[in-house]
Amino acid sequence: MGITKSEIFTEEQNNIAQIAKVFGHPARVAIIQHLFKIDSCVCGDLVNEIGLAQPTISQHLKELKKLGIIKGSIEGTSVCYCIDQDKWKNVKQIITQFLEQETGINNDCC
Repeated sequence: MGITKSEIFTEEQNNIAQIAKVFGHPARVAIIQHLFKIDSCVCGDLVNEIGLAQPTISQHLKELKKLGIIKGSIEGTSVCYCIDQDKWKNVKQIITQFLEQETGINNDCC
């Protein structure tokens, strides 16, 4: 597999690609939806809720945390996760600006 040359793209383009990559797996989408649904921190019941093995859930949580969409805190032997509201607002703004682009040309061009 070739090396991606992310340095030749703008910061905005790299940010959009990172967000899309994180949203590109249905388990991550399900985790985010569950966190919004319960509207609180979750400490370990994601395995039952999502239906995947603990190591798999942990890997998806790692990706979500790396992007900053979720944040975690240690409570005893559990790590609790919740949506980082400030980062979520930022992600929404980036994706909304990207998706609201208009071509400005006739749709009959192709």
